[in-house]
Amino acid sequence: MNKYNKLILYTDGGARGNPGPSGIGVVIFDEKGNIVDEISKYIGNATNNQAEYKALIAGLAKAKELDGQEIEVFLDSELVVKQLNREYRVKDQHLALLFVEAYNISISFKKIVFKHIPREKNKLADKLVNLALDNAGK
Repeated sequence: MNKYNKLILYTDGGARGNPGPSGIGVVIFDEKGNIVDEISKYIGNATNNQAEYKALIAGLAKAKELDGQEIEVFLDSELVVKQLNREYRVKDQHLALLFVEAYNISISFKKIVFKHIPREKNKLADKLVNLALDNAGK
């Protein structure tokens, strides 16, 4: 298995309805900008925030599987980024469980950074979310 010094993740989760049918999208790049892996998965009924966390967890799990050492994660969910960067407390019980799961995976990397980006800069991951939702019933 390749060992990647640095991986860049773009993650997105979305629900049609809140809560409602949900999907996750993840695009993983190496440090040269090559796409290493993609995830597009229907996850059933969830809220937008739960889907955002589940996308992040799936992306981090894949980065760990790829033996990534340093991880840079871009999300368009300001809430999730601020919770992960300890700027906001996690008050919702369901999100708290997902936060702990994401945190537990994140400590296995040498370095990890979570950054908020506008939705327009997260188009690939967003496209994978919509693909998962569109194909859910097929």
